[in-house]
Amino acid sequence: MKPIDKKIYLASKSPRRRELLRQIGVEFELLMLRNDTARGPDVSEIVLPGEDPALYVARVSREKAAFAWSIVQNRRLPVRPILAADTTVTLDGEILGKPSTKLEAVAMLERLSGRTHQVLTSIAVHHQDQVEQLTQVSQVRFATLSPAFIKTYCATQEPYDKAGGYGIQGMAALFIEHIDGSHSGIMGLPLYETAKLLRKAGIPLA
Repeated sequence: MKPIDKKIYLASKSPRRRELLRQIGVEFELLMLRNDTARGPDVSEIVLPGEDPALYVARVSREKAAFAWSIVQNRRLPVRPILAADTTVTLDGEILGKPSTKLEAVAMLERLSGRTHQVLTSIAVHHQDQVEQLTQVSQVRFATLSPAFIKTYCATQEPYDKAGGYGIQGMAALFIEHIDGSHSGIMGLPLYETAKLLRKAGIPLA
């Protein structure tokens, strides 16, 4: 079944994903998943024991899309493709989540300083009973960061809602020495792969 129009649902609270979709001309409506219900978050982002980073990010992305699809069905909303995504940062096989305190943010950046880490973003497009999914992996090398620079950065709001404690689209661009992969993927939505999946779901893109 084709979409009733050219819009999609975006199951994400990320303003960066909204900006990236607008960049490629995708119209969307938000389906906001909640983190603070009485039963906990709509989709748990807790890493399972021994879970591989690639399996983790793919699972969470897929579960977000599936939950959003259940919302569409339960609310009898117009049928459109649903886009969900999840991004994680890994170093030495360990997942680095979103720091909640300044101490956590400083510790993360100290570990990333002068080293290459991986940023994985998995995207899932759920339409009808079909789910298409891709995971994009980028290699990111940080310059060696001085303690003073880390302290200055962690005094801003940038580190605290982002995996790995930094955002490439902000001040962190100053200490990213090299990228092998997708700039938009590191931001949270690899546009090439996203467009590929949306075309398969019937959304026309150039």
